[in-house]
Amino acid sequence: MATLIPQTRHEAAVAATPSSRPSAPRRDPFFDNAKYLAIVLVAIGHSWEPLPGGGRVVESLYTLVYAFHMPVFIIIAGYFSRSFDLRRERVWRLFATLVVPYAVFEVAYTLFQRAFKDPSFPLTPADPYWLLWFLPALLLWRLTTPFWQTVRWPVPLSLAVAALATATVGIGGDLQLQRVLQFLPFFVLGLHLRPAHFALVRRWSVRIVAVPVCALALGVSYWAAPRMTASWFFHNSSAQDLGFRAWTGPVMTLALFGCALVLSACFLSWVPGRRLWISGLGAGTIYGYLLHGFVIRGAKYAGWYDRSVLTTPLGEIAVTLAAATVVTLLCTPPVRRVFRCVVEPRMRWAARRQDAGAVSA
Repeated sequence: MATLIPQTRHEAAVAATPSSRPSAPRRDPFFDNAKYLAIVLVAIGHSWEPLPGGGRVVESLYTLVYAFHMPVFIIIAGYFSRSFDLRRERVWRLFATLVVPYAVFEVAYTLFQRAFKDPSFPLTPADPYWLLWFLPALLLWRLTTPFWQTVRWPVPLSLAVAALATATVGIGGDLQLQRVLQFLPFFVLGLHLRPAHFALVRRWSVRIVAVPVCALALGVSYWAAPRMTASWFFHNSSAQDLGFRAWTGPVMTLALFGCALVLSACFLSWVPGRRLWISGLGAGTIYGYLLHGFVIRGAKYAGWYDRSVLTTPLGEIAVTLAAATVVTLLCTPPVRRVFRCVVEPRMRWAARRQDAGAVSA
């Protein structure tokens, strides 16, 4: 996403050649294409949630999508955070691109809930509304980047942290800390990936293998749908909160991490590497991410999901196509121009004068 997973001119250069700085760096369309396709999956997954009795097929597809779509985002976010340090201009940019949009949309979604669903819906800045959890999560992950780039065995250590979180009761909803900790290994993994790793998964041999692997994953998902709670894939609860014994949490942490890595590699293997019409949309996926919730929740509160046609396969396909279309439109340049002041504010006026130039650079 443009702000959630930034790819500035400098970061694009780092991603392309970490050890050198080209004279004319440009965005890598592969990552923009990946971000666009992933945000489409996010919107589709959210649009399936309110379906009345979606059925086993929808439930299995929902489980499959949720197994990897956020891990892909987070891995890419970590990859483009490799150059992050705690210099003042970098920390200020985090404030402008994560804290400010979070505050604005937390208020906006609260007012939206009060207007269309619950007049007494509380404003809870420490407890992110629905999809807004990713903003404070990315803030915390990035602030700890220097540590994860210094410590030995960072990925195993982050997995240990995530496993411990799943076995711990009492980690509250403040800033969705359970999700922050349980998704942490994907961010740490992204920090330590290099261009060669992405080149590896884009080989034709991997693309060919990805087809039967995804087919097998879909079959397993279809089998598991009535036997397993999808709440594991939300990564927002401990094992005990889900009704399981504590030791189940660490086991599921490792199992879901492995599944997510395999499916993410399959997904990335089929992402086009050349510039396409979707590449420009990939630069604005934060807009689609932050805004599509109004459309989906609005449709739900307006009673559109109560229509009997949505219980049929044709209705479910229509919802899927509508979600993909809506989020695509929300990533387009006209929408970005309208909402840029709150989604990607520059905030130069709030920075000290001697830092304003560095902040806006």
